[in-house]
Amino acid sequence: MTRSDDSAPPPTQSHPSALEPATLGLTLAVAVVGAVIGVQIVTALGVTPNTSIIGVLIAIMLSRVPLAALGRFRSIHRQNLVQTSISAATFGAANSLLVPIAVPMLLGRADLVVPMLIGAACGMFIDLAMLYWFFDTRLFPGRAPWPLGVATAEAIFAGDQGGRRGRLLSAGAVLGVLGSSGLFGGFKTLPVAAFGLAFLGNVWALTMFGLGLLVRGYAGRVSGADLDALLVPHGIMVGAGLVALGQAVASVLRGDRSEGADPPLEPLVRARSGLVRGLGLYVLAGTLLSLLGGLHTAMPGGQMVTWVLFAAVACIAAELIVGLSAMHAGWFPAFATTLVFLLLGLLLGFPAAALGLLAGFVASGGPAFADAGYDFKTGWCLRGSGRDPAFEREGRRQQLIAAVMGFSVALLVVGVAYSIYFRRGLFPPVVRVYAATIEAGLASSSARQLFTWAIAGAALQLLGGPKRQLGILFATGLLIFNPAAGWAVLMGVLVRVWLARRRELAEGASSTIFAAGLVAGDAVWAFVGSLVG
Repeated sequence: MTRSDDSAPPPTQSHPSALEPATLGLTLAVAVVGAVIGVQIVTALGVTPNTSIIGVLIAIMLSRVPLAALGRFRSIHRQNLVQTSISAATFGAANSLLVPIAVPMLLGRADLVVPMLIGAACGMFIDLAMLYWFFDTRLFPGRAPWPLGVATAEAIFAGDQGGRRGRLLSAGAVLGVLGSSGLFGGFKTLPVAAFGLAFLGNVWALTMFGLGLLVRGYAGRVSGADLDALLVPHGIMVGAGLVALGQAVASVLRGDRSEGADPPLEPLVRARSGLVRGLGLYVLAGTLLSLLGGLHTAMPGGQMVTWVLFAAVACIAAELIVGLSAMHAGWFPAFATTLVFLLLGLLLGFPAAALGLLAGFVASGGPAFADAGYDFKTGWCLRGSGRDPAFEREGRRQQLIAAVMGFSVALLVVGVAYSIYFRRGLFPPVVRVYAATIEAGLASSSARQLFTWAIAGAALQLLGGPKRQLGILFATGLLIFNPAAGWAVLMGVLVRVWLARRRELAEGASSTIFAAGLVAGDAVWAFVGSLVG
């Protein structure tokens, strides 16, 4: 629920350029910081911090310095470019580059690291381009929740406008810090961000996400069943993901213009051409990766063609799964989605080297897609929620430039630093799971389990349809062990529904701003805690 969009200031006549000297200098500087932090934290803790809020805080603080060159960062649109760059650099370096190249390294194939880095960089930039083409179309509407994007926009609005909005956001941020830090006397860390996201995302999707978290958290205690060993989450995600891919393709091909659809022509053309161009680019990138990796010497020609086509489709399916989860719930299972397609690759009988490159290729894209969606949503809110289409397009184009700069810095940082980390045995923890899965293989009984649960996931996704994404979000919850977050999400949904039924519109808008503060406070504490921890 993004009622705050309606209060966005009217757009200006022209959008600041990402290539202005002052803006360019700051975006590159924060990108370096974001990339270094991303690499450090993903190897130490296995997670990637949300640095968008940090970028906003940096820009706001610099704008208060009494220098003419820095005063221009009082512009909310320049602040948007700064946070876009640092966020892209953080996720790009950690998730889209370091994770992929660590897979062949742990498989004992150091010779594949450079080919994988090239392939991962291609996947990362293709994903950004596809989100740029897809954003504000029927597939990924600008008006959709994108909760973390709304939270960042609210932080920028609060810094710019102050007043009641600033007080509400600040109060939420303080509680977010206290809750996520465990400073509430005698309490453990509280999932305050999950509670806040419940006010910003899609109610149906969040409900299924919360239920998935609870099922995953308590299934073992109640029944003794190991859902992971039975491949329940993975199977449900396979079925739901395939149906979601079909729903997305059908939506683009039929160009449905029912109520709530996009304007007639331009977004539809963009979505169709984006899907075709994206598939073509992935096929080219997959072919390049297979040749650089020498897969033509390890597989017969027919199997290599199958690998290239499967890798291209898997990348698109993965970005849709991750993107839809991020758009509706603000939470995306990027690592687990890669594991799902790795299991499918095992079923297809690809050799170990091909599986390692497949895992890295699929992993390179999804986080870049989701992160760009959050950033574009932030810009969409700041630019008036699409009320001026020309201004919105120009602003998004400038954000694309800022994101490309962030990704480029990330590529440079990872290219220089990866050998240092690998020599010291520092790898993202999830990569060990990928490597162990490849080395262990997949038994025939596991294949049957995967297929069985895929049917259930497909049925659930079909039941909810493309607007509710029940299957995708239920599977997302099943892939994450965090029952406390499940309770927090469902509690937040109940409070939100209660407010809506009481028709307390003013309180509802206030709750949105306050919830954004909870998310922002949690992000700030997670960032600080990861640095000092």
